[in-house]
Amino acid sequence: MTRADDTHQTVIVVDDDPLVREGLDNLLRSVGLSVTLFASADEALECALPPGDCCYIIDVRMPKIGGLDLQASLLKRGDRRPVIFMTGHGDIPMSVRAMKAGADDFLIKPVRDQDLLDAVAAALARARTGRLEMAHVDEARHRYSSLTSREREVMQGVVQGLMNKQIAGNLGLSEITVKLHRANLMRKMALTTIADLVRTGELLGTDSTQA
Repeated sequence: MTRADDTHQTVIVVDDDPLVREGLDNLLRSVGLSVTLFASADEALECALPPGDCCYIIDVRMPKIGGLDLQASLLKRGDRRPVIFMTGHGDIPMSVRAMKAGADDFLIKPVRDQDLLDAVAAALARARTGRLEMAHVDEARHRYSSLTSREREVMQGVVQGLMNKQIAGNLGLSEITVKLHRANLMRKMALTTIADLVRTGELLGTDSTQA
């Protein structure tokens, strides 16, 4: 069953110009997107994010907290949703800084409607991919937490590319016992091949393969 949040898409607009906010609101809603409007970076940082896939459209030059500083604050609190910058005062160093910090696009006002919609579509697609990948990681972590310490040790050996005999020698176990532990951890992790196990171990990171 598909949850409503799986298909809900929202564009978060942060711009101090009310005319720009109104124009973007009308344009984005005309193609079926939900829109959340903020007049300042402070407002955006204070509010909870809507559910589903989101991306930001942020004006670079705003009073108090500018767009690049807002992006830095979002990253600092772990918000890695795609960011599209808009500005009427763009320059090469500014755009380079934004892209290095992870911005998806950097558009110079006035922006053609189709160019903006294309940038938003790409950003929302990236947001969806990131959300699905994170859900996969969370599921893998949940399953990993159910493993015994010995099963984690065996998993570590498999991820490192060791044979059953080598793992058995390292852990002081019989090869049959290692095979039993491996079969149990494969079942708990809901995996069917060693390649899947290795990919999952790499996905979880080195800390997760420690006993």
